[in-house]
Amino acid sequence: MRLHRPQSSIYQKARSIGLRKTPAFHANAKVSGRFNKLTVSGVPYRFAKGAVPANKGLRRPGWAPGRMAQTQFKKGSLNGHALAHYAPLGSYRINADGYLDRKVRDDGLPQKRWVGVHRLVWIEAHGRIRRGRVVVFKPGRRTTDPDLITVDALELVTRAQLMKRNSYHTNYPKELGKIIQLRGALTRQINRRERNAQN
Repeated sequence: MRLHRPQSSIYQKARSIGLRKTPAFHANAKVSGRFNKLTVSGVPYRFAKGAVPANKGLRRPGWAPGRMAQTQFKKGSLNGHALAHYAPLGSYRINADGYLDRKVRDDGLPQKRWVGVHRLVWIEAHGRIRRGRVVVFKPGRRTTDPDLITVDALELVTRAQLMKRNSYHTNYPKELGKIIQLRGALTRQINRRERNAQN
């Protein structure tokens, strides 16, 4: 093809940027019979009007053969989770990294339902966070108390700056940094030998 891309890739890109075939195109295709092959080929496999489903009358509320009932969602569940474990919007939690999160939505991917409070505070004050930047606490200001997470306790840094800030090269004396590096190398060698012994 002229674009040197698979047809599926071109259609996907067109959808992502909102390109659609015009009504005139569809009208012309209908008149010319261009789509007849596609529309006619599926006719034998469609449900005919008035057809009776093969399982009509066979299924009943609570029907579950074997051990199926043990794994079905129970009454009162929400998105497959018991209501006892449900956290309402606005709830707080401390995530695995020790930061305070707030629940902002119930739908979508689970990892996008919670957002760091420090990020929310920054966005409310300054708007969207630019790509490649992260919101962090200023030194000595990190907290999980929502009342203490204020704009003056935060700053916006690049990912490169964050990496330097969290590096053992900058956080520890040179001698200790070398020991940490040697310990990592020793651990990798031990793990490699254990894997080879298992194989």
